[in-house]
Amino acid sequence: MSASSLTSSQGPQARTRAPAVPSRWAARVDAAMARLMLAPTILMSLVFVYGFIVLTAFLSLTESRMMPRFEYAGFGQYTALFGLDRWWTAAANLGIFGGLFIVLCLAIGLTIAILLDQRIRAEGALRAIYLYPMALSFIVTGAAWKWILNPGLGLEKMLHDWGFTNARLDWLVDSEMSIYTVVIAGVWQSSGFVMALFLAGLRGVDDAIIKAAMVDGASLPTIYLRIVIPALRPVFFSVLLVLSHIAIKSFDLVMALTAGGPGTSSDVPAIFMYQFSFTRGQLGLGAASAMMMLATVLAVLVPLMYLETKGARHGR
Repeated sequence: MSASSLTSSQGPQARTRAPAVPSRWAARVDAAMARLMLAPTILMSLVFVYGFIVLTAFLSLTESRMMPRFEYAGFGQYTALFGLDRWWTAAANLGIFGGLFIVLCLAIGLTIAILLDQRIRAEGALRAIYLYPMALSFIVTGAAWKWILNPGLGLEKMLHDWGFTNARLDWLVDSEMSIYTVVIAGVWQSSGFVMALFLAGLRGVDDAIIKAAMVDGASLPTIYLRIVIPALRPVFFSVLLVLSHIAIKSFDLVMALTAGGPGTSSDVPAIFMYQFSFTRGQLGLGAASAMMMLATVLAVLVPLMYLETKGARHGR
């Protein structure tokens, strides 16, 4: 047999030879490297998130004031917390702000998303305009709205200069309206973000289902109410989580806009916790209020997670 024929007979076999299987040792090294890369992040989360949650929980059971005291003292801080009228004012304001903020952001964001989903002109420009406020920090939003509603500089002065001398927009100094002013500023900033999430969800709905419903004679409102909006369940879940998180940690917006005033009329638990922990020297009481904020987060998060998991198991 010639060399050329030998080469030609061995060539296809060489080309079809199976690739080398990675050794078990190489697979173990790859798995170990993945764990090694994740280890710093996991360690930092354990220390700086869960570790400080445990520390805060313990401090809430001590008589700590300016500095931590690691001597167990029972639930006296919680008793003192629940006996303060200011705490109940802050909790009520959180309920008002959180409820109105979430409902209005959902309603406005979903409405704008549905309108933009009709493929209107200048959709890209309108989407950018609605989403732009989310690019600002809550500190900037609070400062801007504080200037807009300043009776001597902002919108009220402009209306007075135009002849509307009876117009009153002194909501920032009105104890009955101050918390609602915070709601307005928060909704102005966050509703565009909600719109973007809903619009992305609407664009993900199968057009074939909508066309089939239109062939069956369903009107556009019926299609959205019966088909499209129920299909946005995962988006609703994500939006509720984000908005609940924003509402419960509402510190920077309130501090920049009203600083909790006038008096304590727009106080919220985050400001209560900050002031008692770091400016009034009552670290134990501040830690107790922080744990109540954590309990509020869990009271919102756990039912949402349960409902979403239950819906996923049932294929909805």
